[in-house]
Amino acid sequence: MAQSSIEWTEMTWNPTTGCTKITAGCKFCYAEVMSRRLKAMGVPKYQKGFRIAVHEDQLSIPYTWKKSKVVFVNSMSDLFHKDVPLEFIKKVFAVMNDNPQHVFQVLTKRADVLLKYHTQLKWTHNIWMGVSVEDDRVTDRIDLLRQTGARVKFLSCEPLIGPLPALNLAGIDWVIVGGESGHKPRPMDTDWVLDIQDQCEKAGVSFFFKQWGGTNKKKTGRILNGRTYDEMPELVAFL
Repeated sequence: MAQSSIEWTEMTWNPTTGCTKITAGCKFCYAEVMSRRLKAMGVPKYQKGFRIAVHEDQLSIPYTWKKSKVVFVNSMSDLFHKDVPLEFIKKVFAVMNDNPQHVFQVLTKRADVLLKYHTQLKWTHNIWMGVSVEDDRVTDRIDLLRQTGARVKFLSCEPLIGPLPALNLAGIDWVIVGGESGHKPRPMDTDWVLDIQDQCEKAGVSFFFKQWGGTNKKKTGRILNGRTYDEMPELVAFL
């Protein structure tokens, strides 16, 4: 558990760590870089590097939080990776079910596995389920997400590496957009962002612009149309 600098959440909780790359959005994975760094620092949790690992000892952590939190689950992994056992996923969901005072934001690139398992999971109101959509080659993830039992469904278009001109936002509650950052970030066209923002506005979907990215993301900031976009689903109001 750690306080997070990610603009759309408050903290992170990583009951699993590690992953493997599957599509273009994974090319410069920040979690992979961070895992190597944490392993070099001797952090026990990351001694397997970026190989998938489950951490039973982390399951008790949300029970210790005294105040309601907005929590990004598995910022350092993908809960629906094929190597994460279904029984462990059920344990993670049981923790989230037991703590309705917190919002848990789960994000995956493996929407096929998500859909395969979704009927075996309990979708309480506080579990927000999202899929990564970095370009139009992976928009099928949206259709798979739409079929799940999640009460709040969202898209993370980060890193946005191509246009998404015809998003089907039916049943989608929230869209996050952000450019890639790091040493060799791929460019994000302003028109791509403006188009997604326009699509969200027309569809009545909350829009969150996270960052322009680049080699110095603090310098490029997150101003769009002369303002910041920090919209979130209304369900956050129940906290």
